[in-house]
Amino acid sequence: MAGDQEGSHKTSSTEGPGTPVPKGLLLKMDDLESEFNLKVVLVSFKQCLNEKEEVLLEYYLAGWRGLVRFLNSLGTIFSFISKDVVTKLQIMDQLRSGPQQEHYSSLQAMVAYEVGNQLVDLERRSRHPDSGCRTVLRLHRALRWLQLFLEGVRTSPEDARTSVLCTDSYNASLATYHPWIIRRAVTVAFCALPTRKVFLESMNVGSSEQAVEMLNEALPFIERVYNISQKLYAEHALLDLP
Repeated sequence: MAGDQEGSHKTSSTEGPGTPVPKGLLLKMDDLESEFNLKVVLVSFKQCLNEKEEVLLEYYLAGWRGLVRFLNSLGTIFSFISKDVVTKLQIMDQLRSGPQQEHYSSLQAMVAYEVGNQLVDLERRSRHPDSGCRTVLRLHRALRWLQLFLEGVRTSPEDARTSVLCTDSYNASLATYHPWIIRRAVTVAFCALPTRKVFLESMNVGSSEQAVEMLNEALPFIERVYNISQKLYAEHALLDLP
């Protein structure tokens, strides 16, 4: 249901195609399978961008897999989005392992291929209901919500209500694409969110203070990935795909 319901630090270079990752965030991609904490997710988004600032889908999708695990760790509150994200990830996995997989290494390559070959339904879903462009757009919209929510948690006072922060972020992003009945059910579910301190500690990066510090360092990477994707989709008039 990802829109589908109509401070400076010393850096250290990493292996692989991504840009340098701050030393404190340096993790191998294998850690996505061996353990979970939000640090792993943010490292994936950091590695999304190569030197040309192309969004590498391998790392983008790995970041989302980590986000799904994080959302599921909070219980059923976010199941309305995590289940749909899993479906979207499966679609992208099929495209990235299919006969045209060479066109799905980066977001830019995918958009150029699908738009250039008229593989995107621009006005209504018909011949290409599960194009890569449409699928990533739904993830893109959901990423905006989570980015705003985590930023709100990072900058809010200790006594801030996470349910209010989450609702405000949702209303400023995903709610636009959901019917009233979904919006109502979602905002009610948010009331079950834990306190800010417990929420931060659920990120498994130490104390709530350590979680805030990590968010302060890493959230700009997610925002950068989002902004580059937003600009690309806007340039190709793909932001309102049905």
